[in-house]
This record gives sequence, structure tokens and C-alpha cells, in this order.
Amino acid sequence: MASNPPSQCCTVGVKHDGKPTGKSIKIGGIDAYVAEPTGKTVHKDTAILYLPDVIGIWKNSQLMVDQYAANGYYTIIPDIFNGDAMSLNRPDDFDFMGWLTKGSDGKNPHTVEAVDPIVQKSIEYLKEQGFKKIGGVGYCFGAKYVIRFMPKGKGIDVGYTAHPSFVDESELRAIEGPLSIAAAETDEIFPTEKRHQSEKILAETKQPYQINLYSGVVHGFSVRGDPSVKHEKFAREKAFLQAVQWFDEYLI
Repeated sequence: MASNPPSQCCTVGVKHDGKPTGKSIKIGGIDAYVAEPTGKTVHKDTAILYLPDVIGIWKNSQLMVDQYAANGYYTIIPDIFNGDAMSLNRPDDFDFMGWLTKGSDGKNPHTVEAVDPIVQKSIEYLKEQGFKKIGGVGYCFGAKYVIRFMPKGKGIDVGYTAHPSFVDESELRAIEGPLSIAAAETDEIFPTEKRHQSEKILAETKQPYQINLYSGVVHGFSVRGDPSVKHEKFAREKAFLQAVQWFDEYLI
């Protein structure tokens, strides 16, 4: 694998301040949250598909979607967990892998077979809205699906991931578009050896790539970092700007 499976650290973090300004919609029966571009800059032919970590659609991810929209991008986040996203700061004895493979009720797995169709429907929805190019942002769990949909014809033209998890080497080797990665210094899911391995694979793809390493932070920092801690706030904000600048360069 280019990154390890998710674990308990995927659910630990801090809820951020602010009031989401987007709206809830349905995409073929799938719940989603969307924010439309604001301000002077509007990238009319491009959109961003936000694929979240295991917390799914919640305040932090909604605020981030709003910020992508504030930078000119129509941005949508689908409920890739079909109503079964995890809550923040679960107890240490929570059966994480059981949730992944079977769901909370034992009948709603969060496997490739379950998530791929939701991502595909979301891409089709954006195409139906008239968007010609799609950027994918994936955080932890969602990173795998950004990368899975980056071969030509799959729907995502340019990718950005932060502290990726569960990515297979074959998936990373198959990308056919620019990919940027934000990595944490301390990350058991995307540790140093996996980061170096990913760098080697990306170089072999001959696609534009970028891997930025942020010191003093851990897995999940770009979504759930503590804004009251100076270096965490800095890393979180820079990781977001990394994504925006990547799309400004390669998507529009």
C-alpha cells in the first residue's frame, strides 16, 4: 500500500468555530452539502468534489467547503457513508475496522463497492451542472477515492489529498493527472516510509506532483487541527492554501 488503513486517530480532533453558509441538497437520493462561489473570482467551468474523512459532513468539513467556494470554486461534499458517518472523538475501544467493513448496523459497509457508486453519482451530477473540469479533494478516508477516480475518463482531472489512508500502490500508479499531497510529520497511517514510497511512485507516473510535509502536527491536522495552537493553525491554513494554489495552477 501507498498508505495504511485508517485507525483510531482518524476520529480525533477539534470542532472549529464558524457558521456554515452553504446548503443541503440531494443527489439521486444521496445527501450532500454544496457551496456556490462567492466574491469577485468565479471559476465557471470548474468544480471541486470534496471527499471527507470518516466524520463525513459536519461543521468542519462544511466550513472548508465554504472556503473553497470563497476562492471561486463550486464545491460539493456528498455523504459517502450513507448516513453512517462516525462521530468525533470516539472511545478507544470502538471497533473501527468493523465499522469500515460492516457499518454501525452490520448492514451498511463502507467498502469500495459501497463508496465508488456514490462518488460516481457525484461526478455525474457535477457534469450535468455543466462543469467541464473537476478537482478532487480527499481527506484521510476520502483521499483513496480521489486517487481511484484520477485515471482518464473516471472523472477527476486534478487531485489534492491530505494525510491519505487506505491507498493501494496500484491506485496511485494509475493516476493520469496532477496530484498534491499534504502530509503530517507524525502519522502512523502515512508514515515516512509510505511517503517516500509514494514520492517514488509519483515520479514514475510522470504526472505533476507535490508532497508538502508539515512539522509538529499529526494525522487529521488539516481538518481537525486545533486553531488555538499556533503551529497547528498555521499548518491547517497552509494545507488549505496548498490545495487552492494547486487547483489555481492545474484546474483552471
